[in-house]
Amino acid sequence: MPRTLRVAAAQLGPIQKADSRQSVIDRLMSLMAQAKDQRCEFVVFPETALTTFFPRWYMEDQAEVDQYFDDAMPNDLTQPLFDFSADNGIGFYLGYGEKCDEDGETHRYNTAILVDQSGQIVGKYRKVHLPGHSEYDTGRKWQHLEKRYFEVGNLGFPVWETMGGRFGMCICNDRRWPETFRVMGLQQVELVALGYNTPVLNSMSDEEGAELRMFHNHLSLQAGAYQNSTYVVASAKAGNEDGFEMMGGSAIVAPSGEILAVAKTVEDELIWADCDFDKCVFGRETIFNFAAHRRPEHYSRITDQVGAEE
Repeated sequence: MPRTLRVAAAQLGPIQKADSRQSVIDRLMSLMAQAKDQRCEFVVFPETALTTFFPRWYMEDQAEVDQYFDDAMPNDLTQPLFDFSADNGIGFYLGYGEKCDEDGETHRYNTAILVDQSGQIVGKYRKVHLPGHSEYDTGRKWQHLEKRYFEVGNLGFPVWETMGGRFGMCICNDRRWPETFRVMGLQQVELVALGYNTPVLNSMSDEEGAELRMFHNHLSLQAGAYQNSTYVVASAKAGNEDGFEMMGGSAIVAPSGEILAVAKTVEDELIWADCDFDKCVFGRETIFNFAAHRRPEHYSRITDQVGAEE
């Protein structure tokens, strides 16, 4: 009997710096209601879904930075999302800036949580591949200061058995690194949820235009899905945020690498597809039968070496 789950990518249009947290929550709730109307059972929201993509702004005052972080989840503002989840049997993925205390020290991560259909948090992921830089860079048309505001994630790439499948998570730039998907693929992941905030243009190169950027976005999603025989559900924050153009292109990708649904706008938009987890089996029993075909004795450079060498 098929193990089918109807999933949705809940793309968000722009969130301006001046927008209130409550106005954002209202938009997330509206998308959850749309997901209910379409009989969706799992919804993926974008990276840093509760605020504008603040790493584009250079800030020196930590109190100013911390307004973009949450130190508890759920909290008073986000609790309605969890209540709606529990009342309607809809799980979700939510990206946000996480501020936490560990071993007596304060840490800040670019985080996503996995919430099941009872409204309970069953998984947490912290972004591993942080792009950008940590100090103001005069050579860029705009800043990308994730390395300033976040620490590298310390939870690895686990998977969770929930909602009838094996779920994994990653965030934005992680999708560009094949290691991200392979680590989860080796755990027989069946659905990878990810949110992203990606500029339409490259701040350091005029030659990399919007069309090529979108091609790279979908190429990363499709390759990760195909090479690990898993569904990928990717949700963007899109549109013009305070003068900065962010790409849309939210997509749901099958284990074959084929795109099942893709967003048409750069506004709030829900797309959905039915995911039959049993369709993950064929790829991992044939061309991507890891046990039969992988040769890790020849892959030591991947873990022993960071930068490229001659």
